[in-house]
Amino acid sequence: MTERNMDTIRLGSQGLTVSRLGLGCMGMSEFYGQSDEAENLRVFQAALDGGINFFDTADMYGPFINEELVGKALRPVRDRVVIATKFANMRGPEGQFLGINGRPEYVRQSVDASLKRLGVDTIDLYYQHRVDPNVPIEETVGAMAELVQQGKVRYLGLSEATPEQIRRAHAVHPITALQTEYSLWSREPEDEIIPTLRELGIGFVPYSPLGRGFLTGQFKSPDDFPAGDYRRQSPRFMGENFARNLQVVTELERLAAQKGVSTAQLALAWVLSRGPQDFAPIPGTKRVKYLQENLAALNVTFTPDELVQIDRAAPVGVAAGERYAPRR
Repeated sequence: MTERNMDTIRLGSQGLTVSRLGLGCMGMSEFYGQSDEAENLRVFQAALDGGINFFDTADMYGPFINEELVGKALRPVRDRVVIATKFANMRGPEGQFLGINGRPEYVRQSVDASLKRLGVDTIDLYYQHRVDPNVPIEETVGAMAELVQQGKVRYLGLSEATPEQIRRAHAVHPITALQTEYSLWSREPEDEIIPTLRELGIGFVPYSPLGRGFLTGQFKSPDDFPAGDYRRQSPRFMGENFARNLQVVTELERLAAQKGVSTAQLALAWVLSRGPQDFAPIPGTKRVKYLQENLAALNVTFTPDELVQIDRAAPVGVAAGERYAPRR
């Protein structure tokens, strides 16, 4: 396949440039059922061929093995790609969740471990995956800033932070990007987060822009999720919530058919349309055919009337159920 040119955007105001669309790598190692490494590597190659240069992982995915996969796939093209990873969600060797850690010593420990697993000298974008409620964010970001000075990290990011936390962090060291769930059924960032980012000159990386696959229209029953799939335990995918949310997807399917695109393409193109200069969504997939479908969403545009119809079908707060189940 001939490598295509893709539009790029600047994330933040410190000089990081990334492809308009990125690739979320989490599902290749955990959470969404079984995957095949050979197919995962084909997805990476298809992404590169499609012009994607922005790849997102985290130490907790797998746990730990997703960074190794990303490193294996991208080390041969290291000078052409932007690698983002995250720390703070602690996992044990058996996969158990051990809480959130933002202590400076853990920051330093985590980055060295991630660099080793990725097999690179520098991480392009290093996120605090979740804010530790027991550690002032100034202390965490201060330790992250030291990593920039040491050359271990190029740019800093936050994930799922509040506007107040973003401001406090940005005052310590420039934050390049914020990553938060954003899609047609998770529009809450529109209220305060996105305006805060634009005021401060911080880029936005929407994760799960397809609602963890739900907005593709391929799931009609909770039984469609494979055994062990994270979504079987997620409030939005259970019982009455699933049925109510499916009504939203049915309406989006109607609008997509009317436009002659897939439901996934409509949902992803909508996210892209919300931030043509400062959004770099990172839909995840472990199938080449879905990667190609996502790439095609870059060519989908909307009329003002179509945007009104989409807004009516999926207004802010439309999703039934919380995004995450309480962690035990």
